[in-house]
Amino acid sequence: MSENKEKKTATEKDLKKDTAEGKVEEQTVEQKLKETEDKLLRSLAEIENQRRRFEKEIKDAFEFGSFNFAKESLAILDNLQRAKIAIKNDEILKSNKDLNKFLENISIIEKDLVSIFEKNRITKIEAKGKKFDPNMHQAMTEIEDDKHDIGTVVQEIQSGYMFGERLLRPALVGVAKKKNSKNKEKEEKKEEK
Repeated sequence: MSENKEKKTATEKDLKKDTAEGKVEEQTVEQKLKETEDKLLRSLAEIENQRRRFEKEIKDAFEFGSFNFAKESLAILDNLQRAKIAIKNDEILKSNKDLNKFLENISIIEKDLVSIFEKNRITKIEAKGKKFDPNMHQAMTEIEDDKHDIGTVVQEIQSGYMFGERLLRPALVGVAKKKNSKNKEKEEKKEEK
């Protein structure tokens, strides 16, 4: 009889063990299902993010595809403006009776180019008299000036431009600063002499 008891106890233990293993297998299947579901959700989210990125890249390409062309085209306007100034200041050309007609024609070309820029959302940054903004301006020099507040743009060396909401080229500017006390002393000594 003790032999039967031992067999019965061993069989019960095996049954309990099998049942426990079955639960382990069920948990493993449930865990695998959850992991698979999690991976699927992550993959779908990644695909959606990638789709949005591609849409944004396509939109930016259409909006700013001509950005480099626009930036390089500014050189044409700069050269026209420089040519106008150089011609006005040339002593030999000042005596030419047709100078004003020539300058007028250059001005017409310049206005046409500015008009084309404006139609394509390329606008000039107004800098002179404004507070220095490092997002729009690039300071090239500081100019001692008591008439303007510190940090005010008092000289525009080269015009800056925007392409829509994007900076195409910063304005190169001279910014006001207060006169140094040493410089004041030097000026006062010069005046006394």
